[in-house]
Amino acid sequence: MKVIKRLHLFMLQTFLPLFAMTFLIVLFIVLMQFLWKYIDSLVGKGLGMDVLGELFFYAALSMVPMALPLAILLASLMTFGNLGEKFELTAMKASGISLLRVMAPLIVLVCIISVGAFFFQNDVLPKAQVKMWTLLFSVRQKSPEVEIPENVFYDQIPGYNLLVKEKNKETGMLYDVMIYDVNRGDNVTILLADSARMAMTPEMSHLYLHLYEGEQFENLRGQRTSDRNVPFRRENFFDKQILIPFDANFNRLDEQGMRQQYVGKNITELHQSIDSIGQRVDSIGDMFSRDLRRDASVLLPRPDMAPIVRSDGTVDEYELRRQEELKKQSEEKARTTLPLSIDSVLNSMPPAEAAQLVGQAMGISREHQNINEFKSLTMDEEKRSIRRHEIELIKKYTLSVACIIFFFIGAPLGAIIRKGGLGTPLVVSIFLFLIYYIFDNTGYKLARDGRWPVDAGIWLSTMILAPLGAYVTWKAMNDSSVFDGDRYKNFFRMLFGLRSSRHVALKEVIIRDIDTWRAERMLETVSRHCDVIAADLEPLRNPLKSYYAYFVDAVDTKAIHTVAEEINRTIDYLSDSRDPRVVMKLSEIPLIRVLWVYAPTPKRWLGYIALALLPLSIPLWLYGRRCLRNLRRDLLKTTAVSEEVVGLLGGDLI
Repeated sequence: MKVIKRLHLFMLQTFLPLFAMTFLIVLFIVLMQFLWKYIDSLVGKGLGMDVLGELFFYAALSMVPMALPLAILLASLMTFGNLGEKFELTAMKASGISLLRVMAPLIVLVCIISVGAFFFQNDVLPKAQVKMWTLLFSVRQKSPEVEIPENVFYDQIPGYNLLVKEKNKETGMLYDVMIYDVNRGDNVTILLADSARMAMTPEMSHLYLHLYEGEQFENLRGQRTSDRNVPFRRENFFDKQILIPFDANFNRLDEQGMRQQYVGKNITELHQSIDSIGQRVDSIGDMFSRDLRRDASVLLPRPDMAPIVRSDGTVDEYELRRQEELKKQSEEKARTTLPLSIDSVLNSMPPAEAAQLVGQAMGISREHQNINEFKSLTMDEEKRSIRRHEIELIKKYTLSVACIIFFFIGAPLGAIIRKGGLGTPLVVSIFLFLIYYIFDNTGYKLARDGRWPVDAGIWLSTMILAPLGAYVTWKAMNDSSVFDGDRYKNFFRMLFGLRSSRHVALKEVIIRDIDTWRAERMLETVSRHCDVIAADLEPLRNPLKSYYAYFVDAVDTKAIHTVAEEINRTIDYLSDSRDPRVVMKLSEIPLIRVLWVYAPTPKRWLGYIALALLPLSIPLWLYGRRCLRNLRRDLLKTTAVSEEVVGLLGGDLI
């Protein structure tokens, strides 16, 4: 029991520093992404370090849902990769401790982190997002610092355009200043000055300009189309002071408006908002449906309707009964009246009246179309608001589930890959997180736009990665070689018929010498069987015969498999030879593989079906014929090399 407790403590001491390091690194990376995204709104505003620090702090809290799963994935990969690379995980398994038992303390820790992530999503994140977005919108509305460039019109002061030819950076003096006051539209006031000084008032609400030796032009009224001359006023001055309204203070917006948005609500508030918006949508839908039923026949004459509610709030029963009776009469008349031919009615009318009637009908139709489009947009906006609230509600749970899933992906993968450090784990974790992010973002957009149900869209990434986590965990617990490169290379070689060479090394220590007579008999058997199979493959060299034989008279793959095993046994036996020439010749014997393209139709009826599919089966026949020619060539080469080996052994092949 003490060993298990020490093991738990060892795993926690190994995982926690890596998790803290990876979390800080990932959080810094996503925070830099936030900075580059909103850099235009922050630069040139003269913001203090306190405001920027507060904004980055709340932004870092808002980025935790993105950084936490990736940090768990990377830390678990590095932890178990280091244990596998240093053979510590192998020692634990040799001691009888299963991988699941090794992962047990970290599973408990990740579950605790997931529970904390849920409460963070529900209690901390809404407040952090409210403050972050409020602060960001406040920064965006702040006026930029007045930094007037040379020889360029500066238009960042509302209602004014300034042009400065030259600036003295040491004294702050501006030379050859031109100011356009465009606050009164076309009636522009122009000020020219040889030099000027600029400063902000102490309360930072106005821009103070002290102008020297200049003149001012101002139109006394706006110019009209019929005017040839417009009276204006010209003023020469040696010293002039003006104040331009320019609020350079940082004013925070009220957080109440952002608290009403979906990002600023917890689970209880989201449920309440969804219910209230749903009730409002239902009531609006009922009202719109009643209007559509009432206005279904907009071109039919309707009885005059008087208000049924008196000024004192009581219902006029007589008027209500009268309107119901008129409505019944109108419906009865509509049912009994024969349908009219619109064309005949219009043709019987004077052209002017017919055109007027058609114009009125089109106007009424367009009016009702605009009204219905406005109602549809209103309903779509309300439904979109419901979807955004539902998305935010489900996201309260997805972070916790993602943390658990990423751990059950990272820990088994680390045990399988057995590579520590930041190299391989970083590449694998980034690749997996990109898959998660792509599917998560795709599902979010589909749910937000109403193309998919909200539940299916938000849980899409989880439903895709959860089976992957279960699969790699099962493989790691059974010590399966999921990432064995040679295994996949051999698979694709067999699938596509790729040839590979044989490598037989000369042994430095030989315990058992070979029997020359036995070796010759083994080589004789291999050569005889290779010749038999090569003779069977001879008809396939004829294109006309080979097409029929390839699908109907399938090649005996069992015989090929038997020959391949005989060749391997013979080479294993002869590899104990002390003659290096024999060992070198053994490397020249080709590797015989049994490929599926040798006999794609093991049953004759399948072969006839393939023959019937003539255009589709030709590519398979060409590829299989090529592989069989290579097989025949390898068999003949095996026979030739066997004869040479027998000659080296000192015998003659019968």
